[in-house]
Amino acid sequence: MNQGGAMDELIPPKDRSGTQTLSRGLEVLQCVGRGISTIKALSQAMQLPRSTVARTLSCLVRDGYLHKVPYKGYYLGARLIELGERAAEQQPLVDIARPYLEALAEQTRDTVHFGVLDGGDVLYLCKLPGKRSLEMRSRTGGRMPALATALGKAMLASRDPSSWPAYYAAVQRVSRPREDAPALKSFAEVRRDLKEADARGWSFDWEENEYGIRCISAPVKDHADKAVAAVSVTSIISFMPRDRMALLGPQVKRTADAISRALRGQE
Repeated sequence: MNQGGAMDELIPPKDRSGTQTLSRGLEVLQCVGRGISTIKALSQAMQLPRSTVARTLSCLVRDGYLHKVPYKGYYLGARLIELGERAAEQQPLVDIARPYLEALAEQTRDTVHFGVLDGGDVLYLCKLPGKRSLEMRSRTGGRMPALATALGKAMLASRDPSSWPAYYAAVQRVSRPREDAPALKSFAEVRRDLKEADARGWSFDWEENEYGIRCISAPVKDHADKAVAAVSVTSIISFMPRDRMALLGPQVKRTADAISRALRGQE
């Protein structure tokens, strides 16, 4: 039985139209966020008439959710930036973790990240720039394939190994258009990394996500000892020799453990 059809019968026609309009607008935003920026491409991706897509785009531009650039297409608007910042601020995990993240950033002088798993990705909830004036492509609200990051490996290391192939497949699906992009490790290498991270208590990223950038991460766990987030310290290779990374591992883990205790109400 088609449950969606049965549900539609319970929703008055006027309300059903409003629901469809809202869903269509959200789908447009998601498509534009993935880089689908023209009416023609959006119409093809959504399998809707161009006139319908054009009306939806017009409304979203009017309300500030999209920005139209002549001869180029549509881009996410300032209204979404504002809402994204508010969403990040309202994450209770971030509120609990922030004092510990700030202390770690102060102690190490490096960039500190805090993120969660969302599907096959890591979603960055917080990024605290270090004091070394370094630029890297990560950002609050951004995403990266989980197994391409130390954050993701830290959270996945304690999970059932039978789930790892699906996360590896997610990394494989990501296009790597730049010739200088880091090569993807084999699954055997990734599996070894995860097993070592689980035994050690923290994970490493040896320039696997971005050339010249290294990272150490440890998981934040809830009352059921499940990894629900992770914290990391990141910097360029000149500030991250192997001996320093070995020393930073326990420090990052202490921070993650402190956040775990605070999350469980033990601090």
